[in-house]
Amino acid sequence: MMSQLISPPLKGLPTPASFFLTFSFLLCMISKLVRAAHKKGSNIILIQELFEGYYFCQAQSEDFFQRAKPYKGHPTILSMQKLAKELGVVIPVSFFEEANNAHYNSIAMIDADGADLGLYRKSHIPDGPGYQEKFYFNPGDTGFRVFQTKFAKIGIAICWDQWFPEAARAMVLQGAEILLYPTAIGSEPQDQGLDSRDHWKRVMQGHAGANLVPLVASNRIGKEIIQTEHGNSEITFYGNSFIAGPTGEIVAAADDKEEAVLVAKFDLEKIKSKRHGWGVFRDRRPDLYKVLLTLDGSNPSL
Repeated sequence: MMSQLISPPLKGLPTPASFFLTFSFLLCMISKLVRAAHKKGSNIILIQELFEGYYFCQAQSEDFFQRAKPYKGHPTILSMQKLAKELGVVIPVSFFEEANNAHYNSIAMIDADGADLGLYRKSHIPDGPGYQEKFYFNPGDTGFRVFQTKFAKIGIAICWDQWFPEAARAMVLQGAEILLYPTAIGSEPQDQGLDSRDHWKRVMQGHAGANLVPLVASNRIGKEIIQTEHGNSEITFYGNSFIAGPTGEIVAAADDKEEAVLVAKFDLEKIKSKRHGWGVFRDRRPDLYKVLLTLDGSNPSL
C-alpha cells in the first residue's frame, strides 16, 4: 500500500492584538493548506499543534481557558470532519479540550470518510519559560494510541512527547506504520541564543530509524508576542517541519520563514518487510526493561 504524508507549518498572526482568531478566518487558512496538500496527492495531512490560534502557553492567564471546548461537538473537529470526507483524506485535529474540570492538549483522529476514530491526550506536559503548559493541561490519560485509518495505522503524539523514545516505541509496538508529531516549538524567551532546531530534528530522526517507520513533524513559523504577568514574552517559532523515512533520513523539509506543503510517498508493505528483517523487534528483551518503569532506576524489580 502507498501512503503520502503532508506537513504544513502555519504562520503566526502579525500582531497579538487579536489573539482569539475568528472561526471563519481560521478555517479558511487551514482549509487552504489542506486543499493544497490534497491537490499534490496527499492522503494523510498533518497540521501543527494547537492551530486554532496563537500558542497561548507563553503566559499564565485564566482568560485563555475560554479557548477550551468539549471534545464532542467541537466546532473545529466538526469542520475538519466535513473537509476530510469531501477530500477523502485523513486529518488529525489538534485542539484544547475541556472535560468537566479537566483540560487536555488533545488530538481527534479523523478518517478519510469523516469518521472520528477517537482521541489522544498529550502525555508529557512541559513547564518552562515560554512553554508553561502545566498551567493549562492535565497529563493525558489515554495512553499512547494507534489508529487504523483508511491509508495506514497511525501513531500520533504531541510536541513534548516527541522527546521521549519510549512513546515512539510504544506506538510502533502497537502496530503503528507511521508516526506523526504536531508541534509548537521555537526560540527560548529566557535565552535567545539557544536554538534547539537541529537537536529537535535529530531526536525524531532517531525515532524513525530505531523503529523503521516514516515520521512526520509539523511545526508553526512566525513571531508571537504574548502579554504575561511579567511583561511581554516573545517566541519565534522555527518551522523546519519535515518528513523522515524509515532509516531516519530526511526526505522533505521546510525552512523557518515560509509556509510550506511537504509531500512524501512511502510503500508501507516494503517498509514492513524491512522492519521485520532488521530484527530490532525480534530481539527485544522486555524482561530486562523493568527499570523503565521507575523514575530513578533504583528499584526496577516488580
